[in-house]
Amino acid sequence: MTFERTSQQVFFGTSALLFAASAALTTVWCGSMSAMGEMPMPGGWTMSMTWMPMPGQTWLGAAASFVGMWVVMMVVMMLPSLVPTLLRYRQRVGSTGETRLSWLTALVAMGYFFVWTICGAAVFPLGATLAEIEMQRPTLARVVPITVGVVVVIAGALQFSAWKAHHLACCREPWGRERTLPADAGAAWRRGLRLGLHCTYGCAGSTAILLVIGVMDLRVTALVTAAITAERLAPNGERVARTIGIVVVGVGLLLIARAAAGLG
Repeated sequence: MTFERTSQQVFFGTSALLFAASAALTTVWCGSMSAMGEMPMPGGWTMSMTWMPMPGQTWLGAAASFVGMWVVMMVVMMLPSLVPTLLRYRQRVGSTGETRLSWLTALVAMGYFFVWTICGAAVFPLGATLAEIEMQRPTLARVVPITVGVVVVIAGALQFSAWKAHHLACCREPWGRERTLPADAGAAWRRGLRLGLHCTYGCAGSTAILLVIGVMDLRVTALVTAAITAERLAPNGERVARTIGIVVVGVGLLLIARAAAGLG
């Protein structure tokens, strides 16, 4: 009993320190990017400098910087809902020592965030390419505000889909009904990868909202984090997801109406 209590205290303490450090880094990063200002674009909106290299920085360096901060931001956003999942994993792993248990838990978490790292590596070139096109084609840039609203509406509609429900269920109960999980490093890594895949699929709408509304906006990040955590941890996650979908669709329609009025 004393061993389990101490083990949980170490686990929660480590998780809290990781979250605090990641939150601090995210805040500093967003602040430094905001201080650089944004580029005014046709259509009355501004483009974040996130998708462009800093002065003297190569595109490869810009990509590496983005992916690094993307992972840090994902730790902030996903850790609140991941910690209870990792705790259930620890409780189901077969009898093992504290050092090995911590290592297996870390492997699950590393597999999980490795998937998010790949996601960030794919997002940056896509975002940078779109930013380049928008700067070169003013006609396309003018319809970006309406496009943002459409993306938000689609993201909200996804909350009602069977696809979303399936991946949300897999995130809420990733270990199934197995009473004991093998204390195996390979199995732990694979479980982390599988959980990460379900999470990235299930969070596709939320991720899209973050990217199109403001990957540099701490308020948007906080709202998306709260939504993801609520639908993962609330007793009736599917109902929470649908409620979030209603709100998101409403926001998207408001953005479309505002953008259309601006074009008129």
